[in-house]
Amino acid sequence: MHPQPVEKPQMTNIRAYSGWRKWFLPIAWSRPGSWLYVHSLQYADRALLRWTGGRRSITSLLSGLPIITLTTIGAKSGLARTAPLLAIEDSPRLIIIASNFGQTHYPAWYHNLRAHPQVTVVLRGQAGAYTAHEAQGDERDIYWDAAVRLYPGYQVYKTRTGGRPIPVIVLTPTAS
Repeated sequence: MHPQPVEKPQMTNIRAYSGWRKWFLPIAWSRPGSWLYVHSLQYADRALLRWTGGRRSITSLLSGLPIITLTTIGAKSGLARTAPLLAIEDSPRLIIIASNFGQTHYPAWYHNLRAHPQVTVVLRGQAGAYTAHEAQGDERDIYWDAAVRLYPGYQVYKTRTGGRPIPVIVLTPTAS
């Protein structure tokens, strides 16, 4: 995963949340909310994303957050692995955060990306090929700040990792 030059990000999906969503989000990043997502909602999200062709998930419906499906190649197995993830859009790039809900270990998809940076993403029902790299320095800082603005739970997760750094991953579309 190689760094790319830092450009001014577009951040097309950063917005203020209002109504019932502003009350829902703190529940989502609480310890019980994180536990619920890790142990059940992610499986329901996967099913709904498959059923709607990648257009809807329970998480996106409840929170208004943009959800993608990321398909990687398993670092050890070599098999396709798909995970629903929150994404920040910096057109044409997508930014994902390897927070793993603040757990002390990295998410499996992060290890897969390090071994095989070529991935497939479904965003709003459209599939595309992307190449991943881990943001460093200014690029990381810019995208981390944007991620926290989109979903303040990332800042909460940072306090739970036991000191594990939270990687910021940039997905850049590859030529067809």
